[in-house]
Order: sequence, then C-alpha cells, then structure tokens
Amino acid sequence: MPNSMVEIEGELSAETLEAYFTTALKKIGEGLELDGFRKGKIPESILASKIPEIRILEEMAELALSEHYPKIIVEEKLDAIGRPEISITKLARKNPLGFKIKTAVLPEIKLPDYKKLAKEIISKVTDREKDATVTDEDLENTITDIRKSRAPKVHMANRPGADVDAGPAAPVPDSQESKTDNLDTEMPELNDEFVKGLGPFTSVEDFKAKLKENIQLEKENQIKEKTRLKIIEKIIEESNMEVPEILIAIELDKILYRMESDITAMGLKFEDYLKHLNKTREDLRKEFRNDAEKKAKLALALSEIAKIEKITADSELVAKEVVAILEHYKDADPERAQMHAEQVLTNEKIFQFLENQ
Repeated sequence: MPNSMVEIEGELSAETLEAYFTTALKKIGEGLELDGFRKGKIPESILASKIPEIRILEEMAELALSEHYPKIIVEEKLDAIGRPEISITKLARKNPLGFKIKTAVLPEIKLPDYKKLAKEIISKVTDREKDATVTDEDLENTITDIRKSRAPKVHMANRPGADVDAGPAAPVPDSQESKTDNLDTEMPELNDEFVKGLGPFTSVEDFKAKLKENIQLEKENQIKEKTRLKIIEKIIEESNMEVPEILIAIELDKILYRMESDITAMGLKFEDYLKHLNKTREDLRKEFRNDAEKKAKLALALSEIAKIEKITADSELVAKEVVAILEHYKDADPERAQMHAEQVLTNEKIFQFLENQ
C-alpha cells in the first residue's frame, strides 16, 4: 500500500481461536460483580451464562491476535513499526477467525554512495572554515558578555547627575539600545575575586587560559557540526525513501513536546502561549511538518548506514550514559533511557565513520 503501509489478510483456525475461550471468560469475569459471589471468583459456567457470547468472542479474538500478530510479522519478514490497525472480518464460535491488519513498515531505503559523498564534502572544507583559532577579540568579547551578565541594573535616579524630579525618562528606541548598554549597567571589575566567584579559577590569568580553551572547543564543535550537517543533508537529498506517516507523526510529537516543556519551564501555560500566537496545536503540526519529515529521513538514513556497516554503540558507554540520564532525570523510564543512549552513541559512531572517509 502507499506510504510504506502493508495490509495482511488471513485467518486463524477455529481450534486456535477456541483455545482462548477460558482465558477470555476469566479476564472478563475479573471485573464482573454478581450477587452471592466475590469479585473474580465467579464459576466459569455462571460467567458463560451471564456474559453475551459476542463479548466473549471479541475478547477471544483480541487475545488470539495480540499473541499471533508478532509471529505473523516474523513469518512474513516485515519490519513493522507503530501500532497495527486490526479489523475482524469473520467471528463465530467453532469457526476460523478472519482478520485484516494494516501496519506501517520500514520503507525500502536506497542510499547514495555515502562514503564518496562524505569524502567529497570533507575535502571541500577550506582551511579558513577549519580555523578554530581564538583571537584576543573573541576572548575579550566573551569576557565582556560574562561581566555584563553579572552586572547589577542601575536605576536612573542613582546615576551621577540624574535629575530625580525630571520625570520618567523617554523610552529608548531599539536602534539606540546598544549605545546605552554601558549606562544601564555597571560591569564588575575583572579581578581575581570576581573570577573566583565564577568557578574553580585561581586568578584572572587562569580564568583567561581556561576560557580560551573552552571557546576553542566550542568553535571546533561548531565546525564539526556544520560539516556533519552538510554530509547528512547531501545523503538525504540523494536518497530514495518513502517515509511512513507514523514516523513523521512521532517526530512532530517530539517537536511539540520539547516546545511545550520549554514554555512551561519559563513559567507560562502552553495554551496561553498558543492563544498569544493565535494558533492551535494542529497549526503548529502543519508548520513543523517539513522539519519532522527531515528528522524522520535522517533517522532512517542513519539506521540504514548502521545496518549496512554493522555499526553498534559500545555497551559499556551505553550503560554509563543510562546511569547519567537516570541521575539527571529521576522520573525517566529506564528502557527509554537505554534506547535513547544507544541511538545517540550509535549515531556518533556513524558520523565518525563518515568523517574518516
């Protein structure tokens, strides 16, 4: 079917379906209340007479298909993803169970020569683009930003020469804001006492040396990320794949979840934020659809490269990452943390592999 969907049509034998009768009856009976019987302790013969046959049959079908669906997927060699959509086409006692199952599957992915593409892109990175040198200007600008961030605001009335009775100051036009920065703040002096309050620094010289290292590291990371982005965008551009709708939906859910978390962290209600934008969640899903599709393609391309090149994350590093995640996020699900760590570390190895071409 289109959009990387498949439909499976088939039957389970009458004997297979009938084997679930007792289990189905017991499961329904657990929530049933009858006078004279304790909940969950009603005899099977009484349950069978009190529960409509169609209700029992539906439960039998659900139990049978939930157990046999994974077996069908394995037998048919399908890389199914997401929840299947199951419909019953035939349901009666002592008869085969007819069904149709629609499910999304991982699409066939035709990748370009990604090794060659990576090599070409890396070879075109100029010496100027690779340059991560930290200039004196870089250092001084960063120090100024740090001092500004620690500067107390100075009220107009406290400024030398300010006329307290002159009334409120006129609003400063946006274009003039930068010119008044030094008036609005009194930056703390850059001395040993100040830098010791920022972190484990012994002196201004020590602070400058470590800051310079950090700025260089940040520049190197930016250069690396920029090159990686070029490589993966080129690979995706020249790949041929049909992205299942469910993968786009999952990526959209992630984007909106992060957005809502960020807004909530700022002390705002997400619904109020949407009202301010005059938009609905559905509007945002439409806006971010292209981004979500790109993310889904990225995940599929990286997954396919990992499969072809047999790239897997180091189990010890995954274990350490999981511990770090669970320490930082106390309510995190360990299984999801494991999957996240494996994905992040595997992707890092894939990019290292591409960079080494």
